[in-house]
Amino acid sequence: MNQNKEAVDVLPTSNSSLSNHYNRFKIWRDEHTFLSLILEVVVLVVFVVIPVRTLVAQPFMVSGDSMLPTFTNNNYLIVNQLSQHLGGDLDRYEVVVFKYPGDDTKFYIKRLIGLPGERVVVANGEVTIYNEEYPEGLPINSDYAQGRTIGSSDLTLSETEYFVMGDNRENSSDSRFWGALPEDNIVGSPLIRVFPLSSISLNPGNVNP
Repeated sequence: MNQNKEAVDVLPTSNSSLSNHYNRFKIWRDEHTFLSLILEVVVLVVFVVIPVRTLVAQPFMVSGDSMLPTFTNNNYLIVNQLSQHLGGDLDRYEVVVFKYPGDDTKFYIKRLIGLPGERVVVANGEVTIYNEEYPEGLPINSDYAQGRTIGSSDLTLSETEYFVMGDNRENSSDSRFWGALPEDNIVGSPLIRVFPLSSISLNPGNVNP
């Protein structure tokens, strides 16, 4: 179809026409209060709630203790999805919410340890990263974590994979046990912790190792 022709066929609506439509809508709304309320709720959901939850931000509640001491059970988080949709870079030590690779109906929250293209070795309670910048190995700082780092792994990541770990190193199902996290599974990063009220914070997963 000729796009220019299509554009020409769309004519602007006059102010008087808009006013007439609005006045008719007001009369209908006054006569059908309940239906009007339902309609307004549907419009709100379709044009505001769904796009925001899909593209911008989405609420999640932490379930379990795998991210202690950073996040506790029932912490209520607002997760920033927009950066992920726009292809923003993810940094080491950043916390992410993602769909579990074995079941995309389940959502996990972990910390990024290994980045695409790196080799990650977990052995003897230590985590070491190997890449072009650190061919001899970069020991991962775990001062923010809790417990002893259990398990063992030697995994080389593809250019679209990450290695994630829970901050509670003795009680977390993560890349040590089920492998690499595909980039496409990542939903976003916690932007705000809104509950409990005593722990309200911006970018609550940030650490400075």
